[in-house]
Amino acid sequence: MTTSIHIPPITSLNQRLLSIDALRGLVILLMLLDHVRETFFLHRQVTDPMDVDTTEPALFISRTLAHLCAPVFVLLTGLSAYLYGQKHQGKRDVSAFLFKRGLFLVLLEFTLVNFAWTLQLPPTVIYMQVIWAIGVCMIALAGLVWLPKPILCALGLVIVAGHNLLDSVHFPTASPMHIPWAILHDRGWIDLFDSLRLRTSYPVLPWIGVIALGYSIGPWFSNQAVAAERQRTLLFAGAGALIGFVALRAVNGYGEVQWVAHEGITQTLMSFFNITKYPPSLLFLFLTLGVGFILLRALERAQQRKWVSTLAVFGATPMFFYLLHLYVLKALYLISVELFGLNQGKFFGYDSVWAVWLTAVLLGLTLYLPVRWFAALKARRRDIGWLKYF
Repeated sequence: MTTSIHIPPITSLNQRLLSIDALRGLVILLMLLDHVRETFFLHRQVTDPMDVDTTEPALFISRTLAHLCAPVFVLLTGLSAYLYGQKHQGKRDVSAFLFKRGLFLVLLEFTLVNFAWTLQLPPTVIYMQVIWAIGVCMIALAGLVWLPKPILCALGLVIVAGHNLLDSVHFPTASPMHIPWAILHDRGWIDLFDSLRLRTSYPVLPWIGVIALGYSIGPWFSNQAVAAERQRTLLFAGAGALIGFVALRAVNGYGEVQWVAHEGITQTLMSFFNITKYPPSLLFLFLTLGVGFILLRALERAQQRKWVSTLAVFGATPMFFYLLHLYVLKALYLISVELFGLNQGKFFGYDSVWAVWLTAVLLGLTLYLPVRWFAALKARRRDIGWLKYF
């Protein structure tokens, strides 16, 4: 007799809404594509913003698609925190959970995640990347949830819209403000010891604004919310953000490098959509969150489709997938070097972008089974407390 793995449908507020997990699963697969690029196309590393004159369209599109990942992850983290409070004892439970899980993510970034990227033990460099940023944002939200919701929402909007006013603020390494400002807004290096440096790859201030907005939209998904009204609100929010992006970008507005018209339409469009992620500009968040809202609406309207449930499997176990894919990619890279040598200077890499896409598709299909197994375990064994952190 054979047994099948059954994952209970995620359709009510007693569990996560299917559309939320599906959107998280979609951006996880886009993240996989980007990490395949960083593993096997490192010899063609792109800058931020990208150099339109030297970046081929296929590589530009691959990188731009991945821009959705961090904003959607952080927004949904805030939204999920609100829904967690709906199932438990309100703000006290939410605050405690956010604080503990935030510390857990920071610890993971400094240990298992950083080791997957560098294979250094002890490390000489620690990259404070997206897991670090989400962890710090959760710790910050653990305190912010005690604010009245209108004030929390206003604070999130002020941070997202106003942080680019601080772009010109810098502090020298000798200043006592250098370390906190590098963590908050000014991407750079922190020299702790002669043998250890920290890279603040994801300055956290704008991301704190995003997670606050994610928590603020929680009532859209409450028990009292009407699905049709929620979908209409998501459409208006998404369209409004995209209109804001186009309007501000068209006039080469605030917070971004200017775009320029090229001889060809392709490079002109690339220049127009070439936006800054580190830290994320207002235009970056307008574009990515606008698309995120519209995708969330579309996925909710398509909840009965099988492919939406498949995406939700990936989204139900984000940290498990994150750690698994990093170590699988590192193993594949080391095996490739052993078999084929360094064929791209000091790297092993592919000659074309299509090979990056093909590898990402094959890896997504391969990793689906272990992810589905873990999702089933997590749904079945709710008595194992630590599983909820994955």
